[in-house]
Amino acid sequence: MKKFILILVIALLLGTALGLGVQHDLGYIRISFGHWLIETNFWVGVACLLVLILLINTTLGVLRRLSQGGSAVNSWLSRSSQRRAQKRTTQGLLALAEGNWPRARKFLESSASHAETPLINYLAAAQAASEEGDYDDADSLLRAAYESTPGSDLAVGLTQAQLQMAANHYEQALATLLRLRKQAPGHPFVLKLLKAVYVKLEDWRELASLLPELRKRGLVGSDELTPLERKVWHNLMQKAAEECRRIPEEQRSLDKLTRIWDELPGTMRKDSLAIRDYAQLLAELGDDAQAETLLRKVLRTHWSDELINLYGRLQGQSVEEQLLSAERWLQDRPNNPELLLALGRLSLRNELWGKAREYFETSLRLKRSHETMAELSRLNAHMGHDEKSRELLIQSLLKDSGLPELPMPKH
Repeated sequence: MKKFILILVIALLLGTALGLGVQHDLGYIRISFGHWLIETNFWVGVACLLVLILLINTTLGVLRRLSQGGSAVNSWLSRSSQRRAQKRTTQGLLALAEGNWPRARKFLESSASHAETPLINYLAAAQAASEEGDYDDADSLLRAAYESTPGSDLAVGLTQAQLQMAANHYEQALATLLRLRKQAPGHPFVLKLLKAVYVKLEDWRELASLLPELRKRGLVGSDELTPLERKVWHNLMQKAAEECRRIPEEQRSLDKLTRIWDELPGTMRKDSLAIRDYAQLLAELGDDAQAETLLRKVLRTHWSDELINLYGRLQGQSVEEQLLSAERWLQDRPNNPELLLALGRLSLRNELWGKAREYFETSLRLKRSHETMAELSRLNAHMGHDEKSRELLIQSLLKDSGLPELPMPKH
């Protein structure tokens, strides 16, 4: 209200001043422009000038509002495009989850340019294209993803590697992952994918080099790590043994196999299955003595039924000393059927037929295994006890055969 009164007072004062001024003749204004001549009273000229200024100011104001209105329209149109892109992105992701690859690819790719996160659109569209088997387009979409978002090379590379693995293109996946490892040497997901690729490619040597880092970073649980290590070193030893077999027997050297054994990590050098694999390969390659020496050292401190079974099959440098060592172990394990079976076999190597038979029979009483039955049956046959041999063979045949209980004729 005060502001209105102030404006009214100023207007009255200006009007009064203007009225007083008009009463005095201040002359006229003359403007000559080419062939044009304009003459007017001073006050009329002032009024025309004020009207012109007012028109110019009004025109500029209108132009500013139009300009601002255009920006608002553009902003509204932009928001509308983003809303449509968001909706189509959601539809595309739903189609991807449902396995509708063509629909997912269509919605995700078409909305990528207006999406808030185009990287997600392109990566998901690449997955849909890969599922359709269109690997060239998948690569193009991955390039678009990389170009859409600076600093996305690791995310794009990991997606590319996973798509290559899903398509069974393991060599390509390996190349991608090795490149990513140079960029991020300790990245956990890169290392996990590398492990999976090496397993698929059966590249045991590279996997053996990767395992220590996987263990150090805790990327593989102990329930998975131990079987994986066994598999790696088992295959490396098998490969080395195969190379040894290619060498003529008179020139054969077991250096390749023994070098693999020397490379074994401490955990595997104490693992009974790894020790068994190595000792068995040594025996197969004709070095029973080295295998027997290894097993004797291991069994003194780390008992294993599998290893004592293999020990009984080997012929060391001294079969007498081999039998005595096993009999010393019997003092601590008098009721171990595997040890008794091994003792029976070692007794046979020492041509102690009666002792061997006793060991086999004692083992059989503790555990009725096919292996022990077969050994005792073979021994009885060579000792002239044909009836007992046949009876054991029948028992071995019937044992765990799954036959139902049925009445049989009496003789």
